[in-house]
Amino acid sequence: MPQNNNEIPVYLFLGFLESGKTKFIQETLEDKRFNNGERTLVLVCEEGVEEYDLSKYPSKNVVVRTVEDKSELTEESLAAMVAASHAERVVIEYNGMWLVNDLLSNMPESWAVYQVMLFVDASTFINYNSNMRSLVVDKLNLTELTVFNRFERSMDPNEFHKIVRGVSRRSEIAYEYTDGTVAYDDIEDPLPFDVEADDITINDEDYALFYRDIMEEPAKYDGKIITFKGMAARNPKFPDDVFAIGRNIMTCCVEDIQFCWFVSESADASGLKEHGWYIMRAGIKVQKHKFYRGKGPVMRVLEITPAAPPEKEVATFY
Repeated sequence: MPQNNNEIPVYLFLGFLESGKTKFIQETLEDKRFNNGERTLVLVCEEGVEEYDLSKYPSKNVVVRTVEDKSELTEESLAAMVAASHAERVVIEYNGMWLVNDLLSNMPESWAVYQVMLFVDASTFINYNSNMRSLVVDKLNLTELTVFNRFERSMDPNEFHKIVRGVSRRSEIAYEYTDGTVAYDDIEDPLPFDVEADDITINDEDYALFYRDIMEEPAKYDGKIITFKGMAARNPKFPDDVFAIGRNIMTCCVEDIQFCWFVSESADASGLKEHGWYIMRAGIKVQKHKFYRGKGPVMRVLEITPAAPPEKEVATFY
């Protein structure tokens, strides 16, 4: 990725305590392909058994700073740490018990996230997912690669794959076995609808999967026709021909429910019933729109008719 001269690249490593983050970062900093003399600030937000051995780095231009409390994650303090270390890039070993947004929302404007990886101890992951699901989802939502280390031959990759794919279709998955071998996840995970078709119908139970997929990869839906059931909503800020249609989606728990909607355009938008359910057939145009704060899928209504609510009004990924 080309770097803007004013950008500070950020490499973010997520995972719970003793998940293998420190070991991976240590090995990465020892690798001359990554560490070739760039001034690097390593922010350690969680101290485990492993410690960094600075003597093994091919470059001495590495400054390690411990962040003991998330109250230190302010834009001012983060900028000051970079200034004091004269860092050209930042590597962050993040605390698994902190929400990622606590960091992202306070990053200096010049910081740009270049890579996000999640490290997971396979022997404790199922327990973490059962008891701290919201924290697991928080990490999976952002990661580009999920590494399950300490993986045993007796473990079923399908069980781990299903949990990751329940949150993200974007993350690659790797299994690092206890014998040192590594296998990349190649389990086929087809969508429950034909994304290659020009005219796509979304079943009620598949709305969450559809919403996540189109928001992650909108370009592949551009120009297609879509039919799905959703709840209409309007806002005083909307023009007369614009409305929202979508559904509440629950990712992990009741507190996590959000209304996930699309910008839709219709000459008859003002006549739609607020919170009324409709079956809509629309053409999709991926374009810039102020209500997306950038590009997004705009639904141009071809036909919209009142409908009964779905059997389960809150959509899920399972």
